[in-house]
Amino acid sequence: MAEGGGAATPGEDAGGSKRRRRRRPRRGSSHAAGAAKAQGAIRGGDTARDAPRPAQADRARAEPGRTQAGTGRGQKRKPQRKGPEQDKKKDQKSRKQRRKRRDTSGKASPRSRGAPSKREISAGGVVYRRDGGEIEIVLASRRTRRGELAWGLAKGGIEDNESPEEAAVREVREETGLLAEIEDSLGETRYFYVWEDVRIRKTVHFFLMRHTGGNIDDRDDEMEEIRWFPLERALKRAAYRGERDVLVRAAEILR
Repeated sequence: MAEGGGAATPGEDAGGSKRRRRRRPRRGSSHAAGAAKAQGAIRGGDTARDAPRPAQADRARAEPGRTQAGTGRGQKRKPQRKGPEQDKKKDQKSRKQRRKRRDTSGKASPRSRGAPSKREISAGGVVYRRDGGEIEIVLASRRTRRGELAWGLAKGGIEDNESPEEAAVREVREETGLLAEIEDSLGETRYFYVWEDVRIRKTVHFFLMRHTGGNIDDRDDEMEEIRWFPLERALKRAAYRGERDVLVRAAEILR
């Protein structure tokens, strides 16, 4: 019994105030769907907030390089700075590759590394003449194994009881048909090549020689062509690096 003799109604409490009743949402209603979604968000923490929206997901698929912040997947790596050690290794590798690509007579094939070897000593000359104020150098051409025309200096082997100077004068006369006198030494070049499975280690002594006479038509058949070149052009036309170095020494003396 309530105070005052009256009976309390179901909607009122003992103090006479009305108590609100929570209404249960009906199944399938929009209110129920919203409540369930809110509860799922609470349980999952930030899962719903972190999930990409449909538009963001489409953008992510369209741009493979872009990803969600913090994942780190698919992001483009920044180029690493190369230190002195890496630059040094790269330079060493480049030099090795250039040496492999360089086609010179001083490079032995893997097949010839175990082949027998022998030494040869030759002599040759840089023959020059002055035409007015211009210096000209004689070069001789021969065919290589590949059939290419290679221009170079006259040179050949030293015979028994023959000095390098005598051999140089003789080889110039035989290969070019020209007569010349030695004026100075130009040092020597060293290289090796393979001939009939034999590795030849060769040393060539070169001399600066002044043209005194002769005729290029009186040469032997070893050389295909004999021609006079201006000094600067001869430096470029010489086919072999060692002989170009010899021509540079001759140019320093003649200029």
